[in-house]
Amino acid sequence: MNLNDPLGDMITRIRNAQMRGKSKVTTPKSMLRANVLNVLQAEGYIRSWAEVEKDGHTQLEIELKYYEGAPVIQEIKRVSKPGRRVYSSIKDLGLVRNGLGISILSTPKGVMSDNVARNENVGGEVLCRVY
Repeated sequence: MNLNDPLGDMITRIRNAQMRGKSKVTTPKSMLRANVLNVLQAEGYIRSWAEVEKDGHTQLEIELKYYEGAPVIQEIKRVSKPGRRVYSSIKDLGLVRNGLGISILSTPKGVMSDNVARNENVGGEVLCRVY
């Protein structure tokens, strides 16, 4: 299967699994996806993720997080897409839901949340917003 936007595919899989109330979802492995999952886990939006072997291919198994029956991720949106890249400096990057959400950025220092990027004083490509 040829994917033009692998990160967008993972976000859609997470969104669809949460709408169905699934506890786990799998997605093909890539370094960008793993780095985004590290940020989501560090910020408390997912329980965990692990690499699993399925049909001879390595996949990422994501354990979703729920609170009182509702998904912790209320909304996750892809910002920068293959057809339209969105870059932001740290001073132009606003808060997501007045600080209740996060933006995930791809910076020269790696993939990180907007809070960590502010501390590191580095901007980059805005991959997605989560709240």
